[in-house]
Amino acid sequence: MSAMLDSALQAAPATKARGYWATVARRIVGDKVSMACAIILVLIFASALLAPWLGLADPYQGSMIRRLRHIGTPGYPLGTDELGRDMLARLIYGGRLSLIVGILPVIFAFAIGTSLGLVAGYVGGRINTAIMRTVDVFYAFPSVLLAIAISGALGAGITNSIVSLTIVFVPQITRVAESVTTGVRNMDFVEAARASGAGPITIMRVHMLGNVLGAIFVYATGLISVSMILAAGLSFLGLGTKPPEPEWGLMLNTLRTAIYVNPWVAALPGAMIFAVSICFNLLSDGMRSAMDIRN
Repeated sequence: MSAMLDSALQAAPATKARGYWATVARRIVGDKVSMACAIILVLIFASALLAPWLGLADPYQGSMIRRLRHIGTPGYPLGTDELGRDMLARLIYGGRLSLIVGILPVIFAFAIGTSLGLVAGYVGGRINTAIMRTVDVFYAFPSVLLAIAISGALGAGITNSIVSLTIVFVPQITRVAESVTTGVRNMDFVEAARASGAGPITIMRVHMLGNVLGAIFVYATGLISVSMILAAGLSFLGLGTKPPEPEWGLMLNTLRTAIYVNPWVAALPGAMIFAVSICFNLLSDGMRSAMDIRN
């Protein structure tokens, strides 16, 4: 009897989940804005990944005789920077570091924050109090100042930037995960799992994780746009990527003195940061709307 109950508990939610996610996928595909943003992001990711095979100029090789060429210059479609390096090549190669430093912290924070929030929301009591009060300490500081403080303490570098941004985002995701978990921990399917003799770890992993993961994932996707801006800000302040590596935030820093000479070229790294951030933001909004099946 117990085995039959366990089988029913696992089969019914699985069937319902497949139908739900199929509906979500259809709604996202039907959202023109979300699909346009997804296509733009795929193109940016693909160009950054395939940069060595695109026949681009050397992003590190410069020449003082061709510095600050304008957009549309023959041989340099996006001009050159303050050291005469090809801007198109540096923007595409720079997407590698910018995307890594912008996305990895959210992935790490998603894994850590979801685990902490799931435990805090399901177990409750003193464990919930200990986790959530620790998380609340980080809310005493604005995200920007906290990222700068941690990066300054750890030192400049890509790894330290990723660590600092991960620490910034873990409390935010933990709070969302705890809130969502608290809302479902007393639902009928969880009570049925308890009645069947399933342990806390099994209930959290098998029965609850799938029901809370969607909302947390959508929230985390929206954080990528914030992470991109914060990562670029750290590099702009000299706390992230070091020269001569191409990275959009660092490129903004090095080109700031050329803004009065060639403002369009100087604005290109900022335009890339804005485009990627707004695409992730709009895609997150589209996913949130698609997952709300009541609309």
